[in-house]
Amino acid sequence: MKKYLILIAIFCFGFTFSQQKQVKRAAIGFLNVENLWDTIPSADYINGTLAVSNPAFHRSVPLDSLKFLETTEDYKGEWSDDLLIGKKVIRKQILADDFTANSPKRWGTKFYNQKLANEAKVISELGRQYTNDNPAICGLIEVENRQVVEDLIKQPALARSNYGIVHFNSYDARGIDVAIIYQKGRFSVQNSYKKEIKIFDEDGKREYTRDIVVAIGLLDGEKVGIFMNHWPSRRGGEAISQAKRNAAATTLKNEMDKVTAENPGIKLFSMGDYNDDPVSPSLKKYLNAVGDPSELSDKYPYYNLMYKLYKAGVASLAYRDAPNLFDQIIISKNLYSTEKITPTYSIYKAEIYAPSYLVNKEGQWKGYPLRSWDGDRFTGGYSDHFPAVSIVQKEYIKK
Repeated sequence: MKKYLILIAIFCFGFTFSQQKQVKRAAIGFLNVENLWDTIPSADYINGTLAVSNPAFHRSVPLDSLKFLETTEDYKGEWSDDLLIGKKVIRKQILADDFTANSPKRWGTKFYNQKLANEAKVISELGRQYTNDNPAICGLIEVENRQVVEDLIKQPALARSNYGIVHFNSYDARGIDVAIIYQKGRFSVQNSYKKEIKIFDEDGKREYTRDIVVAIGLLDGEKVGIFMNHWPSRRGGEAISQAKRNAAATTLKNEMDKVTAENPGIKLFSMGDYNDDPVSPSLKKYLNAVGDPSELSDKYPYYNLMYKLYKAGVASLAYRDAPNLFDQIIISKNLYSTEKITPTYSIYKAEIYAPSYLVNKEGQWKGYPLRSWDGDRFTGGYSDHFPAVSIVQKEYIKK
């Protein structure tokens, strides 16, 4: 009888194993790194004789090196790539002197290295419990320039993943940009570019915000498009500034629709700090991002993974002492499936990542993200936003 039971157990185990499907997963998420600035005062140098798609067209240069660079004029016109072709000009940044050792922030190498380590730790944990790996693709918000991103990916927590960078300097008035890092062994970039968002104040004067950074390529052999966003803030009030985010949403939708038309079957991820909640007009009306998969259609092809979390009371930050879920990931409808495991990538899970060490434990801001800055004081914290992450998975077939 004992031998018979052993044979039954072996048979059952073999049956269970044969019925299980192995899966391959990837984490795609982002983090607002809250003013990740180096310690060197700098300005933007725009060399309009280079191709606009070349990152060297518009780069960050230390102030003491500017005297060695050729300029064609003291430019006073509108800041736009198209208008600067053929010109060599300098654009000063509002925050150029803020993040330096001699500023009130006392921003030196020690603090800078600590902040790099802090941000790398958070990024390395995004989706790890589901993938046992660093993120395949990660967006970054509030970086000063390409150099800080290069310094970030050299941190021990990230270096082993061999990250590549997609970054373009924007004309944002403060000099902050968005960027994308990606594991070069998993994501192969075929095309990358920035898309300008043109917004204006109440008097019709041009305001400068962050561009949408786009990366198109192959994720483990599947064609995907990544759209990294940091939309105009609510400065002046939500209602007054709403039109600016509506304009950003229109720009994003047009670009996502265009990429889809040019690349049939491509799977899209739009993510970032939208400075609006999932129910705001910019996302619901102008981007047409639905909150439930049952609403997906040809007319409404984009699904906001954070909508249900928002309805459940999840927040990624507190703006003016009120909870908001500004940090969102929106996907194209072909990434959603009712099947748990599919032959190609589909969404498995999405979440706002808020482990206890990212949460303020005491004082006025108890329960809020443990931010890096309290005025001019570096707190040793991480960010004023919790990061967002999505997990995609597909059946793994050994070749």
